[in-house]
This record gives sequence, structure tokens and C-alpha cells, in this order.
Amino acid sequence: MERNVKLNGLGRILEDLEYPIPREKAATQCSDVTLILAEGAENLGELIADSNGDEFESMDDLETEVFNLLPRNAVGEPYQSEGEG
Repeated sequence: MERNVKLNGLGRILEDLEYPIPREKAATQCSDVTLILAEGAENLGELIADSNGDEFESMDDLETEVFNLLPRNAVGEPYQSEGEG
């Protein structure tokens, strides 16, 4: 079943995994998750598979890695917040 999740919901997905977790297992368990970004979307499993890490010790480790792998425009324009108008 495909799951579509906004980027701010990433933590809810990652907290369901058992840590430490090998990269391949994390990628497989997240292969049905599409992250909805400010511009476009990315498959979470594919992002994790592209990581250089072999294993993630904690949810924070994996979350940081995912954010590092996201395209630059994933969260919108730099230096702007949703509240600016």
C-alpha cells in the first residue's frame, strides 16, 4: 500500500523502524512511502538506498541522512517561511 507523507511527517514513519537498522532494511521498509516536498516528491526508500551509510543507530541518524539527501528545493525557497507574504 502506497503511503504519501508530507516532509513534516517523516518522523512518524521513521519512528516505526527498529534501530539500529541496516540501510538495505530501512530502504525496503520505506519503499512504499512517497515524501511530498515543497516542489515535487521523492520515494523515501530510494533516498535511503542512495545513502552512503551502512547502518543507522537511531531515528535521528536516519532522519538527518534523509534531509541531507533531499534536493535543495525540497523545503521551498531558502530564507523564506510559510508565514511570509
